[in-house]
Amino acid sequence: MTKKAGQIVLLGGRGMLGTDLDRALQQAGFGVEVFDLPDFDITDAGQLRAAVGRSDVIINCAAYTNVDGAEADAESAYDVNAAAVGRLGDLAKANDSYVVHISTDFVFDGRKSGPYVEQDAPNPLGAYGRTKYQGEQLLAAGGCRHCIIRVQWTYGAAGANFVSKMIELSKTRNQLKVIDDQIGSPTATTEVVGVICELLSRDNPPEGLYHFAAAGQVSRYDQARFIFDKLGVDIDIKPCKTSDYASAAARPLNSRFNCEKIQRLLSAPIRDWQGPLEEFLECL
Repeated sequence: MTKKAGQIVLLGGRGMLGTDLDRALQQAGFGVEVFDLPDFDITDAGQLRAAVGRSDVIINCAAYTNVDGAEADAESAYDVNAAAVGRLGDLAKANDSYVVHISTDFVFDGRKSGPYVEQDAPNPLGAYGRTKYQGEQLLAAGGCRHCIIRVQWTYGAAGANFVSKMIELSKTRNQLKVIDDQIGSPTATTEVVGVICELLSRDNPPEGLYHFAAAGQVSRYDQARFIFDKLGVDIDIKPCKTSDYASAAARPLNSRFNCEKIQRLLSAPIRDWQGPLEEFLECL
């Protein structure tokens, strides 16, 4: 694969992951065209066809990510997360484009005792996870060359996330209750970006389904403690349970990934979650 201008089309390129990805791809010498709201709508078949026609590689970061909102507006979530992704797959097949599609740990119900491997059967708890899984299926059914990367607990400078929410809440409160029965791996968008750039630099980028998350695991409660300890914020944090919070959508309690499959493709070991998070906090 040669790195020539205009080769990569980045859908959802102004979101949290897409913003970091756009910057990194350009720094790596790839030509990138960014498409995102408000001037681009992935559910518009004509706009999507035009975007795909300009690409050799499409990276899809566009998604309906409002987990609770998806319960009340499952149709919109399906249009973005599933129907549009299926259409993308069909168009990519016709254009002989390679697709990198970003998916989520929410395709699982979180009831497994150990880390999830790619072969585990999805069982989404709500509309967000269900539509993301349907998108995976429709993309694969289209027959295009593709790589689906499931990520979890992502945070970055360009969007709202658990880290930014904790910091904002700490500015107006001296006590917080944080859930201690959801377990996963806080994963910096910059780490996801590094993986995508490395995979795209290969002569033959991989195809199939992969899990990627930072190494190690932590509860949301202990992640919050880590954040405030590193920032030197004096705040009282109390543990609580997911069941203590009323929400429209259920969350998986276990989001842990087994990342051995993607690790075999990478030149360096996947970093523990603490290092990238500390670096992120130092840059705030």
